[in-house]
Order: sequence, then structure tokens, then C-alpha cells
Amino acid sequence: MERVCLSFEILPGTGEEFDRRHQEAWPEFLEALAGAGFRTYTLFRRDTTVIAYGECEPSVAEAFARLSSQPVAARWSEWFIPAIMPAAVIDEEGVPDRVSEVWHFEP
Repeated sequence: MERVCLSFEILPGTGEEFDRRHQEAWPEFLEALAGAGFRTYTLFRRDTTVIAYGECEPSVAEAFARLSSQPVAARWSEWFIPAIMPAAVIDEEGVPDRVSEVWHFEP
């Protein structure tokens, strides 16, 4: 299992819509997330800044690669991203703006 933290901005004035769309996330998209290897995925938002935390099996790169190969992921992006988010910065593994892990505690 590998942890990942992402940070990105949404368009000003779209916070409520961002929240609503996630509260109404499509069941088939959630199934694709789980099938791709996401064991947990949480979003936090302060105004236009979103912080995402996930745990992926076996790795972040593999989970994002599997997810991006699913047709429902493309439909989600087409429906979601243009209305809410500017173009995300994607790294060589297809993962948006990673935040470096500095410390982790797990009893």
C-alpha cells in the first residue's frame, strides 16, 4: 500500500458545486476507484484549495493508471473538470500535483 496526498485549485465560485458533485458521485465511478486499487480516498477543501489523501494498492502509479484506463473515468473527467477545475498539472505517472510526505504516524 502506498499513500498519496494531492493539492489542486478549483475555479473561484465553484466550491458548492464541487462538493455537490462529489456527494452525488456515480456508483460506477466509485466501483472503478475501488477496482483500480484505491483503498481510501478523501477530499478536504478550504475555499478553492483542495487537498486529497488516498491509499493505493499496490502503488499510486498503478492505481491511477488502472483508473485512467476505465471509460467511466473519462466520462467523469469530461463532466467534472471543465466546469470546476482548471487544467491540472499531471506528473509522469499521471498523478496530479503531489504533496511530499514528510512524516507519518500509525500506532
